[in-house]
Amino acid sequence: MPALADDVIVVTGASRGLGRAMVERFSDEGARVVLTARDEERMDEIATDLPGESLVVPADVRDADAVERVVARTIEEFDRVDTLVNNAGVSLLGMYDGRNRLEEISEEDWDTVLEVNLKGVFLFTRAVLPHMYERESGNIVNVSSGLGRHAIAGAGPYVSSKWGLEGLTRTTALEAEDRGVNANAVDPGGRVDTAIWDHLPDDEREEILDPDVMNDAAVLLAAQGPDGVSGESMPAEEWEQRLG
Repeated sequence: MPALADDVIVVTGASRGLGRAMVERFSDEGARVVLTARDEERMDEIATDLPGESLVVPADVRDADAVERVVARTIEEFDRVDTLVNNAGVSLLGMYDGRNRLEEISEEDWDTVLEVNLKGVFLFTRAVLPHMYERESGNIVNVSSGLGRHAIAGAGPYVSSKWGLEGLTRTTALEAEDRGVNANAVDPGGRVDTAIWDHLPDDEREEILDPDVMNDAAVLLAAQGPDGVSGESMPAEEWEQRLG
């Protein structure tokens, strides 16, 4: 039997990159996948090729009403949410093809990064928790970054958002520890071949990772039961060693 047979998994940022790769792998593992992002056309194309059931619900993760609609549609269609993967993310590196120091960053750009990378995670987590608590079962998988544990110059909003995500992950785990819900964070373990890093010169792309780098870890995290590991954050390879 596939590892995730009949599980219902919501993936944000599902239209490209890491999100698309996880959607495809989850479906291969038997899950019913809910794709959400802003690009409905691209998600429809992805869903058409999936081997299993899927649902496309376009939404901006910054919009609380839109987030609630995604979860409501999921419950209406599949009756539950087994796993939420908070993958949607943006970076000024991808928006401006380079790094920007703090004095160069506009308030609008700062807000955009923090709202997508952190507020969006809060909104989706808030929306699914009551349903998971009711069933005393569920997994929340937050896609983090090595920059959630370290820092570099020129990426202030992104670094801040990922440090915040690490804290939110641990807070969620603590609040949910007696309710059957696990909350963990996973990061690729390096730069991934996504739009964020399109600006890199060829000589810096030699060690860039494929978008499917987190697939195995994501499946292992989504397959955990109520007594699984919770409140932890580590690169995908370490999760594979921990849970594999």
